Amino acid sequence: MFDKKRKTTVKKSLSRKIHKWPALFISFFLLYYGVTGILMNHRELISGCDIGAGLMPPEYRYSNWNNAAIKGGLIYGSDSLLLFGNIGVWLTDSAYSGFVEMNAGFPEGTDNHKIFDLHRADDGEMYAATLFGLFSWDSENERWVLFDLGPETKTRFTAIESAGDTLYATDRSNLYVARSEGPATRFEKTEIAAPEGYKNDITLFETIWQIHSGEILGLPGKLFVDFLGMITIFLSLTGIIYFFFPRIIKRRARKNQDVSRLAGVNRWSLRWHNLTGELTFVLLGLLFLTGMFLRPPLLIAIAEIRTAPVRFSHLDQPNPWYDRLRDILYDDDNDRFLLATSEGIFSMNRDDMLPVRFPSQPPVSVMGINTFEKLEDESFLAGSFSGLFRWDPLNGTVNDFIDGSPYAGNQGGRPVGEFLVTGAFRDFKGRLVAADYNTGLAAIGHEADLPVMPASMSDEQKISLWNLALEFHTGRIFQTFTGGFYILIVPLAGLTAIAVVISGYLILRRRRQKRSGTGKAETHH
Repeated sequence: MFDKKRKTTVKKSLSRKIHKWPALFISFFLLYYGVTGILMNHRELISGCDIGAGLMPPEYRYSNWNNAAIKGGLIYGSDSLLLFGNIGVWLTDSAYSGFVEMNAGFPEGTDNHKIFDLHRADDGEMYAATLFGLFSWDSENERWVLFDLGPETKTRFTAIESAGDTLYATDRSNLYVARSEGPATRFEKTEIAAPEGYKNDITLFETIWQIHSGEILGLPGKLFVDFLGMITIFLSLTGIIYFFFPRIIKRRARKNQDVSRLAGVNRWSLRWHNLTGELTFVLLGLLFLTGMFLRPPLLIAIAEIRTAPVRFSHLDQPNPWYDRLRDILYDDDNDRFLLATSEGIFSMNRDDMLPVRFPSQPPVSVMGINTFEKLEDESFLAGSFSGLFRWDPLNGTVNDFIDGSPYAGNQGGRPVGEFLVTGAFRDFKGRLVAADYNTGLAAIGHEADLPVMPASMSDEQKISLWNLALEFHTGRIFQTFTGGFYILIVPLAGLTAIAVVISGYLILRRRRQKRSGTGKAETHH
């Protein structure tokens, strides 16, 4: 009997300690996790909101076109070059003597200026694939015009190609086909056929990510997760109030000051903190648990696992290419398309457009392909955060494009390569210039003058509110102060938060059991 009581006392004491000091610490983290999570769930809604990059650590500011400032370039006339990427679209000349902004028509906000592809059709008309839609350049009014594509109007478009007078544009799930007519172009959406041996499965990462964001159930699911975010904020605030208010009340009471208002706030906070936590602790635990697996190191454990999509959910799609398309390239020598996807690169003949996966594949980071072009022979240039490679699908060879060495596989288990390729373009002499995420532009295989980023572009740089929320939510914002330790912030915060909500529930359950046994009511949490 004594041992049983002692064990109960120890468990009670442990639950109290877990729910007191770790809870106080994690509450401040959960406050910003709740706020940033809600913001991230509504990227389009907040796309017009930016903050000055000068408020951020130095690594967030442009230097030599880094941080994905440039995705690519398009020669536009005899002495004009258009550079595009996270900076939008800018016009310069062969000597890079000056830069003129060409973002008129895009909505305000850095996110609305993220360009994934810029394409000029054979008839001279120009098109842009952006984060929030497909645009055409209206040369008469010198502005971009958004195509009305129905419900998919503001989806993320990834690439645009031409075959003769026909345009082929991809978003993350579908192919859009039209005859080029500038702003008057009328695109028709078509689903690409399933490849041979297709299995309707997805990565476990994507399933967990959509559960965490609520998108697995569409907009209602996202709104429900927003509600859990607000609950997280409420529990954090009321927990902080209950931790500090009793001390403040006692201190004021000793001085004979009126504490009735503070005591009332404290009682109200405690009552609703307990009730809300008890009703939602399972859902909150699931929210925190799924978040832990979306960042390294736990992400590594699930990266290769595939699973069937949850039935009747947002992921249970009849389209075999849902959220899998990344780029499209027309190979005119062989009259075929090459389709870059999250499942590898496929060949498609123009007549049947049936994707066939190449037996050999270049290494492509899980973050997707960023550079894809045909070279002078039957090989292709493929660049991503895994590096820059020459890929010959005919012979099945892959070589490092910079030093020519055969690709020897991922060394050391690193998820990225030495050269984090965010884009590339050709100058007026056909020489390749590539961009690394950290260091910016570099001439590849030659010596050439590179464009100097205008000081005004760096000084006036802004960061979208969504990206700011992402940096806080993933913990990357703390990398400046913690170094590589920042990758442990998310899993440690998740574990602590789960322990706090479970311990809080256990405390309430024991007190309810005690009340039912003794008939005495307790209000102290």
